[in-house]
Amino acid sequence: MSESHNERAGLPGLTAEQIQARVLYRDGLMLVIDKPAGLPVHRGPKGGANLEASFDALRFGLPRPPVLAHRLARATTGCRVVGRHRQAPAGRGRVLKPGRISKIYWAAVEGGPAEDEGTVDMPLGRLNDERGWWQKPDPDGQTAVTTWKVMGRGDGLTWLALEPVTGRTHQLRVHSAAMGWPIVGDNIYGNGPRFGQPTLHLHAREIAIPISKNKQPVRVTAPAPAHLHERLRACGWNGE
Repeated sequence: MSESHNERAGLPGLTAEQIQARVLYRDGLMLVIDKPAGLPVHRGPKGGANLEASFDALRFGLPRPPVLAHRLARATTGCRVVGRHRQAPAGRGRVLKPGRISKIYWAAVEGGPAEDEGTVDMPLGRLNDERGWWQKPDPDGQTAVTTWKVMGRGDGLTWLALEPVTGRTHQLRVHSAAMGWPIVGDNIYGNGPRFGQPTLHLHAREIAIPISKNKQPVRVTAPAPAHLHERLRACGWNGE
């Protein structure tokens, strides 16, 4: 059986037009894409669907497909920046760094903080050699800072806006779990299942990218994905 266009594109069930519909912002140097849940950014060692495989459908007239500019974990949805040509990420690299680019994530967490806003300043290090990309709180690790604000509360849940000041691997997930309010669906640091539902409730809601000294940053917002709706509404979200 020959593979379908969607399988070649790397996004099961999505046509090229649907992939293009996920573009939230486009200029001459970059795109911001609304990444779906469960799709890895890169091709894994065993192959399979991945976001990068769909980039050929995102040329928009250029001779080559776009290239990756920053990371976003497989389970995380929302704003994802790609450069429109190979020189673009190098030029944008100066702004795609903590302290320059601003990112706000929405999360539904179990329980929640007593306060309405605050900061987590908790260094992180590798969990062990076998799971080199898993993290843990480590006083001798790398500096990791997250600011947070309560957007709403529900029955046993809290809707948080999380802003990573630093950009460590799994920072928001480890910080939330270590504070006693793990993100819903987190199957590594929280109480989520190893397989099945619920999907991780962490969404890259907004990204602000400074493009020049004389202009306001480009601000892009990604709509909340369907798997977050029920719990966000339980916390007072009105659907916007």
